[in-house]
Amino acid sequence: MQGIVSKSTGSWYKILLPDGQEVDARLRGKIRTLDIKSTNPVVVGDEVLLDYVEKEYAIREILDRRNCIVRKSNKLSKQFQIIASNIDHAFLIASPAKPHTPPGFIDRFLVTAEAYQIPISILLNKKDLNGKKANSHREMLMELYPSIGYEIHNVSFLDPEDLDKVKELVADKCVLLSGNSGVGKSTLINALMPDSNQKVSAISKAYGKGRHTTTFAQMFVGENGCRVIDTPGIKDFGMVNIEPNQVSHYFPEMRKLLHDCKFSNCLHTEEPECKVLEALEQEKISVTRYINYLGILEEIS
Repeated sequence: MQGIVSKSTGSWYKILLPDGQEVDARLRGKIRTLDIKSTNPVVVGDEVLLDYVEKEYAIREILDRRNCIVRKSNKLSKQFQIIASNIDHAFLIASPAKPHTPPGFIDRFLVTAEAYQIPISILLNKKDLNGKKANSHREMLMELYPSIGYEIHNVSFLDPEDLDKVKELVADKCVLLSGNSGVGKSTLINALMPDSNQKVSAISKAYGKGRHTTTFAQMFVGENGCRVIDTPGIKDFGMVNIEPNQVSHYFPEMRKLLHDCKFSNCLHTEEPECKVLEALEQEKISVTRYINYLGILEEIS
């Protein structure tokens, strides 16, 4: 029998079966002995094969993952924690104000998604906010990210028409939702899954601000055949086993220039005949994006 992991509780896992039923399953001992460098061998989104023995389900095999999203382990520097896998599309929820979502936060998530081959879009919530700062930030985001090639939607999760638009975007997909606190993620989850209020509230209490050391994700089945993976935050998300000279590969506007740089291992900081630096001087690359690139590069280094 095959199923999809919808929740991890440690020794037990929730498994979503093809008929929509959710069952509890244990992890078979032999899987724990596999040479897996992550701290968690089974994650939300994993497609697994099950055995049913003595009135109990057991995970027999983990099928190959199409992709995954990862965070670094705080305790073990050589290990990492996989947040979720087999994601069809990731949606970063941002806000122009109350709270303001900075481009650095957005770029960090975009780079992470690029690194793990996850298609991504931005949902810019709270379009009804009409203050000077909100309008200025909204205009900047709406101009910058489409110019790079990212899809961004200016919406309000309180607007029924906008919610219908979002429901169309997530229909029949396994989607990951993320965003900083207060941007409206719980509002969207409740709208996609009208009966999930209690579950969303429980997630909020269990994974409050600052509690990222025991990060888990959870999958909910929503309307239009969507499966929504809710994540508590991306503060500690980071790329694993990525070399400094590979970071620019995850910035699309830089990636198309890399083959023209003089040096194949160019870091685009001070090297001669660097096409990225030339494009920056010619204002063909956003200064804000470049500064965020330097911040990620410093972290990787």
